[in-house]
Formats: sequence, structure tokens, C-alpha cells
Amino acid sequence: MCKHILNAQVTIRAPCCKKWFDCPQCHAENANHELRKTNEMIFMCKKCRKAFRKDMTDTYEEADEYCPHCDNHYVVEAKTPVAALGVEGEDARVDNRMIKDDRVKNVPQSAFVETDIDARLG
Repeated sequence: MCKHILNAQVTIRAPCCKKWFDCPQCHAENANHELRKTNEMIFMCKKCRKAFRKDMTDTYEEADEYCPHCDNHYVVEAKTPVAALGVEGEDARVDNRMIKDDRVKNVPQSAFVETDIDARLG
């Protein structure tokens, strides 16, 4: 699982060490050498788990963005993790259930309950 690209659809076989990595940053972290550049890349689709080759010297067309075995669109805009601070839930002004403490149960008030009846009657 790649921590750099959250929606990686393929793994890439590094031509230098013949190991599979999700992105070049993963290779840089795990290998003690630089990634060798090549004209032919070997991919493995994460959906159907089948390997395929792509020649990068030819013009790259839209049809080359899909797995030849299962038609999974593997060239997608990368989603990288972004640190964010926030509260999960709806707007508290609209729905205040997330700030209400469910551990404390509200006892319904009734005129027929005899606690403090003298204070209420005057």
C-alpha cells in the first residue's frame, strides 16, 4: 500500500532491481540505488492482478490508460495525503446531536411527580 499516492491503480516493476513498487518515492525509500530509466515499463493492475507491458517511446494515447485485461482506468489524477484538522459530522448549528452528551439522560419533568412540589406550588 503506497503512502504517497492513495489511489494507485497499478504497481510498477523497477527495471534496476526487478522489484514491484507503487510509485518512485516508494522505490527511493526501500532501495539503496537510484531508479533506472527505461523505454518499456512493466505494470501490474491492482484490480485483476495481471502484468502487462507498455512501450513509452511511441505516442501515448488515451487507449494506453486502461488495463488490457480488465479495462481498469489506471492513469488517474493522483490523490496525495493531506493533513487536515476538522470535526467530522454535520454543522453543529443545524444538527446538535454530536455535541449533546448521551450519557446524561434528561428526566422528563411532570407536574404529577412529587419531588419539590411545595416549591412549585408556592
